[in-house]
Amino acid sequence: MHDERRRIEERVERVHHQRVKPAIYAATVPLTVESWQAPGEPVPFAQAAEAPYEPFAMDTPWGPPWGTTWFRMRGHVPAGWAGRRVEAVIDLGFVGDWPGNQAEALVHRADGTPLKAVNPQNQYVPIAHPAAGGESVDYLVEAASNPDILANDFAGPTPLGDVRTAGDKPLYTFRRADLAILDEEVWHLSLDLQVLRELMLELGEHDPRRHEIMHALDRAMDALDLDDISGTAADARTVLCPVLAKPAHASAHTLSAVGHAHIDSAWLWPIRETKRKTSRTFSNVTALAEEYDEFVFACSQAQQYEWVRDNYPQVWERIKKAVADGSWAPVGGMWVEADGNLPGGEAMARQLIHGKRFFMEHFGIETKGVWLPDSFGYTAAYPQLAKLAGNEWFLTQKISWNQTNKFPHHTFWWEGIDGTRIFTHFPPVDTYNAEFSGKEMAHAVRNYQDKGRGTTSLAPFGHGDGGGGPTREMLERARRLADLEGSAKVRIEHPDAFFAAARAEYPDAPVWAGELYLELHRATYTTQARTKQGNRRSEHRLREAELWATTAALHAPGYSYPYERLDRLWKTVLLHQFHDILPGSSIAWVHREAEAEYARVARELETLTREAVAALGAGEGRAFNTSPFERTEVVRTAEGETRYVSVPGSGSAPLVGVEPPQPVTVTDRTLDNGLVRVELADDGTLASVRDLRAGREVLAGPGNLLRLHTDLPNYWDAWDIDKHYKNRYTDLLDAESVTVVEQDPLLGALRVERSFGRGSRITQTITLRSGSPRIDIETEIDWHEAEKILKAAFPVDLRAPHSSAEIQFGHVQRPTHTNTSWESARFEVSGHRWVHIGEPGYGVAVLNDSTYGHDVSRTVREDGGTTTTVALSLVRAPRVPDPEADQGRHRFTYALLPGATVEDAVAEGYALNLPLRVADSAGAPEPVVSVAGAGVTVEAVKLADDRSGDVVVRLYESRGGRATGVLRPGFPLADAQVTDLLERPLGEADVDAGAVRVELRPFQILTLRLRRS
Repeated sequence: MHDERRRIEERVERVHHQRVKPAIYAATVPLTVESWQAPGEPVPFAQAAEAPYEPFAMDTPWGPPWGTTWFRMRGHVPAGWAGRRVEAVIDLGFVGDWPGNQAEALVHRADGTPLKAVNPQNQYVPIAHPAAGGESVDYLVEAASNPDILANDFAGPTPLGDVRTAGDKPLYTFRRADLAILDEEVWHLSLDLQVLRELMLELGEHDPRRHEIMHALDRAMDALDLDDISGTAADARTVLCPVLAKPAHASAHTLSAVGHAHIDSAWLWPIRETKRKTSRTFSNVTALAEEYDEFVFACSQAQQYEWVRDNYPQVWERIKKAVADGSWAPVGGMWVEADGNLPGGEAMARQLIHGKRFFMEHFGIETKGVWLPDSFGYTAAYPQLAKLAGNEWFLTQKISWNQTNKFPHHTFWWEGIDGTRIFTHFPPVDTYNAEFSGKEMAHAVRNYQDKGRGTTSLAPFGHGDGGGGPTREMLERARRLADLEGSAKVRIEHPDAFFAAARAEYPDAPVWAGELYLELHRATYTTQARTKQGNRRSEHRLREAELWATTAALHAPGYSYPYERLDRLWKTVLLHQFHDILPGSSIAWVHREAEAEYARVARELETLTREAVAALGAGEGRAFNTSPFERTEVVRTAEGETRYVSVPGSGSAPLVGVEPPQPVTVTDRTLDNGLVRVELADDGTLASVRDLRAGREVLAGPGNLLRLHTDLPNYWDAWDIDKHYKNRYTDLLDAESVTVVEQDPLLGALRVERSFGRGSRITQTITLRSGSPRIDIETEIDWHEAEKILKAAFPVDLRAPHSSAEIQFGHVQRPTHTNTSWESARFEVSGHRWVHIGEPGYGVAVLNDSTYGHDVSRTVREDGGTTTTVALSLVRAPRVPDPEADQGRHRFTYALLPGATVEDAVAEGYALNLPLRVADSAGAPEPVVSVAGAGVTVEAVKLADDRSGDVVVRLYESRGGRATGVLRPGFPLADAQVTDLLERPLGEADVDAGAVRVELRPFQILTLRLRRS
């Protein structure tokens, strides 16, 4: 037989695209259109309905960037269309085919009922099926003219990312608003052709099935009259029926499919636009569910549900009905799909608490899994947190983006730092926006890593990132692919059903221990430093407000615990931990608003904390310690005096100074407190840090070396830092001045000032206090660089085989060698308040109050010694998607802690982030809780969410070893329970003589509910 593949394949492609698809709509009549441009921000439907509308013609430009134009569309179904399926077809002038980053619209009936959204992949609105003829159409269409930020494939910066800089030139040209007859036979033929053609092209050239499909398609083309597509579509479909009816092989892989619409809570659009995106997508989804009985839609992010509930009550009622009917599946159990590395431990717990509670309260459903497809790596604390929140499974997809190493599993047990394991799956289709294309289906089968053991994988389908969701075409393709020879089988079902079946089939799946490190997007630990600082400060201010509010509730008559205010503030912080806000990868508008929100949160939390402290009664000055550890350190009184005071953990003490061990001596280049001696070089770097206790020099080279690197990644500017950044840099060694700025017996400080680059300026104040080996480096930067990253390096005279970096409720160890590609790929990593390096008998920690990215490397010197260098990433200057990212002023502190154990790093990390608060207050007689036992660390103290008055304490083992201890309440204790994160009982605690005995495995999290007697 002659090889006619090329002729047939090209024939099918041309006829399908040029003849069949244009015939899907058999007849059209235009709608009459009028328009009204809303001034400024979006307006409610009622206001738009009363607005003055003007005639609007097709092919007219409309829509300034971030504007809203309302269109009134009217018409009548022709009488001759009776019995046909009639739809409105609307083309706003879409650019490209991505629904989520351009013009979008929500169609309302005249009474204000949201009907359905339109976007480039979903342009129809159902009118009648079948039509009676003569039906009137009267729609109000809210059209958003969002700019295409991704235009030119992120090739360069754009001013369109902020309404303040975007201008007012119309972005789109309206193309179409018609009533049309959907020719269902032609539409189904188009889908038959697509599914078979795409399957054919993925099969091997020697596969008989490929040739069978090819010749069937050729015969179908012969059956089709190109001058009468509608009249002969059924004939062509009849030819294709036999090849569509052949069942899949018995061993065919099964794709467990679930509808999805990944909606970034902010990214290339502001939060206000996400609120509208949810209404558009959820309207589409609930409409689709009424048409396809098998449809199941998985949707996460409780915050988005709340937006719809508060702003689109009619859509909310449709969601509730869909949940009750089983076509809508709340998943994930988090407030938002948060970043997987940067939120603090308690914040990550609250993500799960607030998310799961929302779904239980509003739907009576407890979600069973963590749904987090698009975060940029995942902390090793997740398995324990997920299980403590009542979850059974974990899903992500992002690790498939790895730049260097292919992850070895798709279905596996993920083991966290404490030993907890959770059943985990990565969809091998390698997208959370599947469409059931032939390429996707074949890729999922080829890519699946667990062949021979597992036979199923998950496939979330639907347009996403900016929403859009599943379409009827996707569901039709899924029907054809349910059992089709040559393809994987598609089965639409709830994710819980997939995970239950997968776990039953593959209970002994392999184990992956430790973090799920994404070998990409490493700059998200650093970009938009003010957003990250706002998050860190907010987390610690929330801890402080809850502790002192609890203290006041226990000891101050008449004080009322601020449940609602704390709940609202927590949810604001949780929202901004979304995986494109906190990582710094959003447009300028998003980060401008985030910084304003963090400032508002700071003001309100300061008010709450002051109210709680004041409620404890008037008194002399006291120091309040929110850290869980007892502290003896230098404080400054309201009058500006310095005192050396001792304060219990989670408690307060009078500002009665105790005798410091030794005063600080200061010269024009040195600081010495008897514990360490710091010497500055003329260039402002640390020439020497001598640990006088250990009798050893800490540094192996200039310390606090500021290094300015060229930083142009290959593609994703705000997201990525590529390894070649290390190859070109400038050391900032030209100090303009080194001056003494503090010379007090209790503290001394030297200030170094520099200017560099494009007018940037940096001032650093290096402070040493009596009684502490910690060397603080308070840093102020006026930053004006472009495509640069600034690092601060500490070369330490240590041979450290690994570094330890704090994560949520513990720490991870990472090798300092690069023996394999896995270690080499970790050239930039994340950590929270501290990084520790050490060799037997001696260690050093580098602390920070708001940075996350760092690298640790080691070299061998000519003298045979080893230098291990910790370099903090301070600030970047990407230009896409925010051309002004990080420009302007920054202020933060990092510190060097010589002679530190991991336990010291934990305590000082808390201390740096939770400065002692000085206030005129009577204080409380004793802390709400105090703990005796090394490694037993209190993370949160609050009143129970059920308003019972019980005290909830969350603690964890922080050193990485077993720990025993005693938790002693500062109030009469009736009994205590161990609970899960949602404060539900798991068992009785070990209470003895009014205290609670605790035994913790390494990094174990324990939540206790304490009932007062």
